[in-house]
Amino acid sequence: MKVVQCEYKRHAAAILAIYNEAIANTTALYVYELRTMDTMTAWFETKLKGKYPVIGIEDDSGELMGFASYGTFRAWPAYKYSVEHSVYVDTRFRRRGVGKRLVEEIIAAAQGQNYHVLIGGIDATNAASIKLHEELGFSHCGTIRHAGFKFGRWLDLVFYQLILATPANPVDG
Repeated sequence: MKVVQCEYKRHAAAILAIYNEAIANTTALYVYELRTMDTMTAWFETKLKGKYPVIGIEDDSGELMGFASYGTFRAWPAYKYSVEHSVYVDTRFRRRGVGKRLVEEIIAAAQGQNYHVLIGGIDATNAASIKLHEELGFSHCGTIRHAGFKFGRWLDLVFYQLILATPANPVDG
């Protein structure tokens, strides 16, 4: 496994395929419509503008196995030290440590950018993601019952957070 910084030209199509599989078949995303390459263009532009990493893991042949990123948690200024992350692994590469490595890389990136809190919103039925986050030190910090509706049922959303030692000297404003 090789950690890479994802680039639009090289990785957008693979990220799109991973996203769309999750949208169509899971409750990892509370979304109904599949994404398009136009969506990916805007997504990468937002990540670039916000200086948010898009970290990938490739196999030995250069195929993207999964990716992770983070972005704005809430858009008000006092939340500037908090980010919400997401991690997606191609179905063919699950249960191989890819997700764990991606979360570890996201933690390191957040520390390097002086964020203080990493937040993950996880569907309450996603036991594998919950277990992974708990193993990496995240703690449950809330549940929103019936937050979404997909596949004919109400979905509960659980939040997990990891408090980082950074930044050393936070400031208002």
